[in-house]
Amino acid sequence: MIIAVDGPAASGKGTLASGLARHYNLPYLDTGLLYRAVGRAVEAYENSPEFEQRAITAAQTLDESDIEPEYLLSSKVGTLASKVAVIGPVRAALFDYQRDFATQEGGAVLDGRDIGTVIAPEADVKLFIQADSKSRMERRARQLEARGQVVDRYALYHQIEERDARDMLNPNGGFYKADDAHLLDTTLLDIEAALRAAIAIVDGTMARKAGL
Repeated sequence: MIIAVDGPAASGKGTLASGLARHYNLPYLDTGLLYRAVGRAVEAYENSPEFEQRAITAAQTLDESDIEPEYLLSSKVGTLASKVAVIGPVRAALFDYQRDFATQEGGAVLDGRDIGTVIAPEADVKLFIQADSKSRMERRARQLEARGQVVDRYALYHQIEERDARDMLNPNGGFYKADDAHLLDTTLLDIEAALRAAIAIVDGTMARKAGL
């Protein structure tokens, strides 16, 4: 069973995807960490003409040891991830890694922005998670503060809005709700309620496919 979980930053997709992976005993990949790892690797070249080529090289040589969430969850790295994600060769370099993970024997759960549209369009269940910008800003702010970071909520809100716009307009991306994806709005849901709703969607979808 392949479960694709897409949505914008801080919508809750990562929490839901990891919860679904535990519930169904499936391997889980947060694909956003791949782009964050590339972005962090080229942070020193952000304003350099070398930025694009450095990002391509970083994506082509990415190692699992580079994918360490503790060092990749800052808002700055999130912005860099969005910038490298518009580079076609970067996406191409990371495609096979994601595709191999999705199609491994037994299935998997992946979350990102283009799982159901590009990486695994044949996924058994697709969810598109959304929440309003203010709620997402607060969630990400609390997440960063729990790690001891000082957060400028005004700046963070605008970073989220700008990243949404950049990702949606990305000519090399697939950041949109797939036609067969189930929309789940988590604005007013806590983690437990959102996970229950996601499990109900997965169970219902698989039951219908099995003709039950």
